[in-house]
Amino acid sequence: MDARTVETTLRDVRRRRAELREAMTALELALAAPATGREPDWAERLHVAAVEISGDLRDHVLLTEAPDGLHAALVAAAPRLAGPVHRLARDHIRLQRDVEDLLDLSAREDAAEHVAELRGLGTTLLADLSRHRQRGSDLVWEAYAVDIGGET
Repeated sequence: MDARTVETTLRDVRRRRAELREAMTALELALAAPATGREPDWAERLHVAAVEISGDLRDHVLLTEAPDGLHAALVAAAPRLAGPVHRLARDHIRLQRDVEDLLDLSAREDAAEHVAELRGLGTTLLADLSRHRQRGSDLVWEAYAVDIGGET
């Protein structure tokens, strides 16, 4: 991958990273909002945040796992990173499954009756997404000595 393509890929990764962070913040705020006495509204807000996370995660996976995406660029730049890059791809499968679980439960008619379970699923998802972002950032640093950050 030439330097111009890598820079374009990293620019796209930074943008998507910021979008995912915004979605994570929306989910965190939805989870932290008081639910007692307003469970249906709480569950609806949570579902909206989960939909946003789902879309941003899907875009992240497409960008990183595409044949000309970030993962291919990382391995081309630093073949020693093939194992950690493969672990990131495995993370994607688990993260997508966890998002689907959150979406499914938050979309149910009786979602308001599952506040504690939804909070557990959402909180675990946020922690796992945060760790995944950290590992990805570390790999970009190892390959390019570039900090991709995540904020605009």
